[in-house]
Order: sequence, then structure tokens, then C-alpha cells
Amino acid sequence: MTNVVLILVDDLGYSDLGCYGSEIATPNIDRLASEGVRMTRFYNTARCSPSRASLLSGRHPHQTGIGILTNDDSPRGYPGNLRSDVKLMPEYLRERGFTTAMAGKWHLAADVQNPNAAWPTRRGFESFFGTLTGCGSYFDPGTLTRGEENAEDEAHRDDFHYTDAITDEAVNRIAELAGGDNPFFTYVAYTAPHWPLHASEERIAAYEDSYADGWDATRERRFERQCELGIADESWELSPRHPDAPAWESEENPRWQQRRMAAYAAMVTQLDEGVGRIRAELERQGVLDDTMMIFLSDNGASAEELPFIELDRFLARTDIVRTHTRDGEPVAVGNDTAIDPGPEDTYCSYGLGWANVSNTPFRLFKQWTHEGGIAAPFVVRWPAGGVPAGEIVRTPRQLTHVLPTILDAVGQGTMPPELESSSMLDSLRGEPEVDTAPLFWEHIGNAAMRTAEWKLVRMWGCGWELYDTYDDPCELVDLADRHPEVVAELSAQWQDWADRVGVIDFAVTRDIYADRGLGYRDAIG
Repeated sequence: MTNVVLILVDDLGYSDLGCYGSEIATPNIDRLASEGVRMTRFYNTARCSPSRASLLSGRHPHQTGIGILTNDDSPRGYPGNLRSDVKLMPEYLRERGFTTAMAGKWHLAADVQNPNAAWPTRRGFESFFGTLTGCGSYFDPGTLTRGEENAEDEAHRDDFHYTDAITDEAVNRIAELAGGDNPFFTYVAYTAPHWPLHASEERIAAYEDSYADGWDATRERRFERQCELGIADESWELSPRHPDAPAWESEENPRWQQRRMAAYAAMVTQLDEGVGRIRAELERQGVLDDTMMIFLSDNGASAEELPFIELDRFLARTDIVRTHTRDGEPVAVGNDTAIDPGPEDTYCSYGLGWANVSNTPFRLFKQWTHEGGIAAPFVVRWPAGGVPAGEIVRTPRQLTHVLPTILDAVGQGTMPPELESSSMLDSLRGEPEVDTAPLFWEHIGNAAMRTAEWKLVRMWGCGWELYDTYDDPCELVDLADRHPEVVAELSAQWQDWADRVGVIDFAVTRDIYADRGLGYRDAIG
């Protein structure tokens, strides 16, 4: 009897795990990697809601109703709400006799206040504890829900931290379900390490001296370690520091910058401890080796500075921002050098320089379809299913392949016709590759496709770029002018795909927001 535990984290960069080159302590995820398989060319989408929609449905996000985030831009734009006719992973698995449970972030419903058909409890999950919105305080999260009832009071205890609460729920559900007659599916969706930077002083102190020499040196060390691990190759050229980030020796506030990254690292280590607790519970229940454990991130690291819109409008988002702590003290919102991130009375992010480190060796970030926005760590442990220990798989795959892989693992047989992508199970087992279909992306006008040989990519409003995936995986030498025939062929394939899956031109979304008196920042969500 095969169980499935799917662990998704939020805004974790490609290189933020020890097993992908990081200095951050992630011994539990590293252990999963040593006992299973790591993929080096697995891709998410460029943003959290589309990734969740694609992961759970096996479809491209545009086909699910969630092409950007969960704003309702219908009828001209995306409804920002899961379509009722798109079946999700827990619904498929319940049909196959599974008991289902979820802990953590949902972010797939336009209405997060009133129970509706897009809530997890109505889309196949028999139990749910988590948040319906996209992010928020780790000490006092908005839209915290148990089943379909508001559970924000559960955060009103001194030792509450949302990352630990998600772990607690997952562990409790596994303990409850492991003794049953049916296989179980547990979806664990951490919000860490998405901003705000909230961690205990003790955890942050563990990284107090780790970033004293700054982002340039840290990035170079990560790349060296990636080459040692076989995640990257010494023949690759590390992409340069982002032009908007100063050289570390020119940074005017190095102590504050170190603190930001130390807080981020503390959050990653805390979620890693949660993964360790989940693994330990599976082992305690005697079902560890029979459980397919999957770990991945929802998009590349985030370079967002806070607040990214006018402060009063940002504070009006009471579902994601608390203006006061649980004790009534004001929360200092924004990346101010006078504010040390970490405590409940702060609301900060770690910024572009450190996000550039998180995405080593790639360039750009969350929201873009260049490698830095969509390349994800992907770890699978399943010894009973023939997944070998300590192997690296380099075959390009994306989120649409995960559901077919899980259905294959639990004995699906013939795939449901609505799932166009193939299972990755042969790849994970080290068997010969047969699927060479191209991969496709689009988000807020940023677009890409990848074949075995080429990566075609563009920023919204700019021309297509073309990169050699073998010799230039960091996308440094644009070959579009040298191979216009390749650009023409691949861009036509991309347009055919975009038309088929229902990509809405981002200019339409811009116009929708312009009609509301709003600009680009509002249009992208």
C-alpha cells in the first residue's frame, strides 16, 4: 500500500538547500535527498498560485482559472478561482481509495472569507488546517482556518509559529491515518520562507556570522559547492550579480543586510526541522519506506522589497498584514535599516541581493520565466517504489508531470485523458528516457519554452531570447540573432500552446487595471 506525502515550500530558491549547494543547515531534506533522488532540471511556474494550481491539477495554470494570482479579473481576464470542472490530485486519489489531508497554504480561491467550491474541503481534502490567502504573519496569520471555520484564535498562544503549526497538523494527521485500512495522501504546504521574515532570536543568532562577507562571496561558494555535488558543472559560467545589487564592499548597511539573510536562513532551517518531524512520524508508524515523499518549491526566490505598493494600501490587506501584534504593539512594516527583521512586530523581506544568492547559479527571480524564476529543487524518496538512493536526475520536467507520476506510482494504469504530461517514474527509477516533449511557461507576459537543446524566453514587452541549454544553462549568451529560424519555429510552437491552454495576453490584464485607475503593480498581483 503506497502512501503519498507532498511537501511544497514557498519562495525557496534553487540553491537554498544543503543538497543543492547552500550553507543553510537543512539536514533533514538533505537526508531525503541522500535516500532518494534529486532533480536538477525540474521547473515550477514563476508564481505561487499558478504553481499550486498546476501541481494539484496536472494542467497548465491557465487551464485552471488561475493565470496570475487569485484576483477576479473576469470576464476579460482570469477569474482567479479554481474552475469546478478541473479535477485535483486529492479528488483523483480519493477515487482510488485514499484518505486525504492538507496542512498549510491554499491560495487557490478568490473568496477567502466565505466557504465556496474553490476551498480545499470542497476539492477533495477531508481535513484542512491552514491559510486561504497567500502569505502573512507567522505569529498571527490571517485567514487561518480549520475545516471551514475560522481558526485565528489558535494562534493566540505564546509559542505559536505558523511553520511549526503546519508541521504539527501534518504529523497529527499522519499518526491518525497511518493505522487505517486505506492509503493516505497528505499535502503539506509551508509558507516559509516567503516574507515576512519571522523567526526566533535564537534561530537567527545561529547565522549571525554566516553572511559577514556578503552576497558575492556567498554566491561564489554556493556555486563551487554545486559543482562538487554534481548539481552544476565547472564548465558553466556563473551568472553575474544582478545589476541592481551593489557590490558587497559598496553596501552601505552591511550589518542590517546580514541580519536579513540570517532571518531568512533561520526560516529555512525551521521548515527543514518540520520535514524531519514528518519523516520521523512516518518511520514511527512503520510506513516510511512505503510512502512516496516529494519535496519542492513553488517558484524561484523573491526579490520583492516591502512595501511594494503605497503603505496605506498595503496595510489595508488585513488578510496578509497585521498592523499590531497579538499584544497590541504596532508592527513596523517595510524594509527600513532601523528595523531588524525577525520579531512579531516587524514585517520585512530579504531583498534582491540575497534573492540573487538563493537562485545561484541562475539570474532573475520569482515572476520571470528565466531560470531564476522557475528552476526548483525537487527531491523524491520512495525506496519501496524502486527510487534509488543518492541519485541525480537531469531530465527536464515541470509541474504538470507530478500528478501523472503520483497516479502512476499508486497503480493508475491508463492516465486520465485530460492529463497531457507523462509520468516521471521511469526517470526517477533511473530507467531510459522516452519523453522529449517541450516544456512551456507564461506568467504576466513573461514567457518561455524549453526543448532538449534550446531555451526560448522573453520578458513581457521585449523580444525573444534564445539560449543553448547544454553550453549555457545560466542564460548568458543570447543566440537569437544567430538562429532566427530556431526562434521562428519555437515561438510558433509557443503560440500554438498558448492558444490551446488559454493564455490571456497580459496587455488585456493591463487594460483591465487601467480601467480601474490602477497600474502595472496592481495588474501583476
